[in-house]
Amino acid sequence: MAAGYLEILRARHAARLLVGTLVGRLPNATSAIALVLFVRAQGGGYGLAGALAAVYGVANAVGQPVLGRLVDMCGQPRVQLPAAVLSALAMTVFAFSGIDPLPLAYSAVAAAGLFTPPLEGGLRALWPSVLRREEQVHTAYAMDAVAQEVMYTVGPLLVTLCVSLWSERAALLVLNVVGVLGALSVVVSPPSRSWRSAPREAHWLGALRSRGLLALLAAFFFVGVAMGSITVASVPYADDHGGDAVYGWLMAALGLGALLGGTVYGARRWSGAPERRLRVLVGLLAVCYLPLMLTPGAVAMVLLSVVAGVFLAPAIACAFVLVDRHAPRGTVTEAFSWFVTTFTVGASVGTGLAGPVVQAGGALWGFAVPGVAGAVSLLVLVATGRVLAAPAGGAVVAASSETDPNRAVEPRFSAGDRA
Repeated sequence: MAAGYLEILRARHAARLLVGTLVGRLPNATSAIALVLFVRAQGGGYGLAGALAAVYGVANAVGQPVLGRLVDMCGQPRVQLPAAVLSALAMTVFAFSGIDPLPLAYSAVAAAGLFTPPLEGGLRALWPSVLRREEQVHTAYAMDAVAQEVMYTVGPLLVTLCVSLWSERAALLVLNVVGVLGALSVVVSPPSRSWRSAPREAHWLGALRSRGLLALLAAFFFVGVAMGSITVASVPYADDHGGDAVYGWLMAALGLGALLGGTVYGARRWSGAPERRLRVLVGLLAVCYLPLMLTPGAVAMVLLSVVAGVFLAPAIACAFVLVDRHAPRGTVTEAFSWFVTTFTVGASVGTGLAGPVVQAGGALWGFAVPGVAGAVSLLVLVATGRVLAAPAGGAVVAASSETDPNRAVEPRFSAGDRA
């Protein structure tokens, strides 16, 4: 297992790009907790903190595909670094102005979310040009999904560390400066500087004109709903079984399950059509949500949460392959950014949907929501099976002189582009 990942990390520039992207995304991964802690330190209530976090999330969801399209059109350095700087400057304004006046606070937080650079989509666009071999790219996608889980686990710990060492304002400033340095590390690398998107057909829909991509976005919207609803359903359960500590263990267990599942998935070479494999993975994901409705004791519930998270990272990694395949020519960064946005919006809808369900039926029915959402995601994949299996219009056929010493002609990823 380790050998497969080490092979990826030994590839020239691979480790730098992965680490730089993760560091560059720290402000995004820590925004919710950093905003809440800062607003509370300023004397604001949880309602205001939640509203500001929501504004940041909505602005981020809007900005990602827009900036992703600009990256495809103008290249990574011209978009990623200026966006990172603007986002950090906006959060700096918020850190020094505080919550008064409120219009300035909302505007600064919205700008910070809107200009968050699409580093995640940019990294996945770079993998084929860095790794060359298709099976290596599949492994890199899985490693990428696992690394996201690590980042979302470590990020909040870094926020609390900065707060304990300095202050809530310092946490906002330090993490955003670190984020700019991460983005800088990526965009000055040779793969990022030389990467160019394939020539694109002018179309106002951009990546969304792909039926296959729309099918994937619809399916993973509901996976996002499942994830968002679990975070809400776990609150009343934790209140009845030990409080905040239990809630923290449940969230950590979900992340641990995803990390383990993604690590094992990426260490193996998979044969067969990825769209069929995705249906199996999403089906298993939905099934593993159902035992949460048993709501046993805290220890057993933590173990069930680990199981519930196992198939998340593999499903996302498999979906990355299909996003790459179905992205129209010249729109790969935008396509990956739409995937991130759709998943995030789905999670937000899930939190909003689970609230009334929990209010009416308690934790048991709250945990039914992720199972239902997972089942709907599977139905979408089944209903659009032919669309996902159809040859993608964005794929290119090129002489593989870059990857095959025999110079055989074979299909390449749409993300290969011109490097």
